[in-house]
Amino acid sequence: MVDVQTKIIIECPCDQVSAYAADPDNAPEWYVNIHSAEWQTPKPLAVGSRIAFKARFLGQQLAYVYQIVEYKPGRLLVMKTADVPFPMETTYTWESAGSCATRMTLRNRGNPAGFSIWFAPVMSFMMRRANEKDLKRLKKLLESQASK
Repeated sequence: MVDVQTKIIIECPCDQVSAYAADPDNAPEWYVNIHSAEWQTPKPLAVGSRIAFKARFLGQQLAYVYQIVEYKPGRLLVMKTADVPFPMETTYTWESAGSCATRMTLRNRGNPAGFSIWFAPVMSFMMRRANEKDLKRLKKLLESQASK
């Protein structure tokens, strides 16, 4: 089992952070490893929406489709993929952390199967590192926009 949770405080209002982070079109801007996001269902984002992502992780090209399984704008986004060798669930949560700050949590959970089960500890470490970079990139991006 892989279960990685990372958090960050972003000095921007919760509605601004959540709206930006929940929009799949913005994912390539703040996720280091994601190269593209393509809607497979009509916009806007809702439970049942499907988005195809292309990414690179641990030197491998990945293509996967996330389906939105829970969405409470400004508070919670849960998406899952099951059509890959390593089924994954990604959860974003947002909560106010003061008058003009947001605590964002990014959590990835999954159960590797077969051969990849032996790499779960390494995958957890690498995911944590990537998630920390992604959240720092998101923070820098949003805080620099807010200061303009």
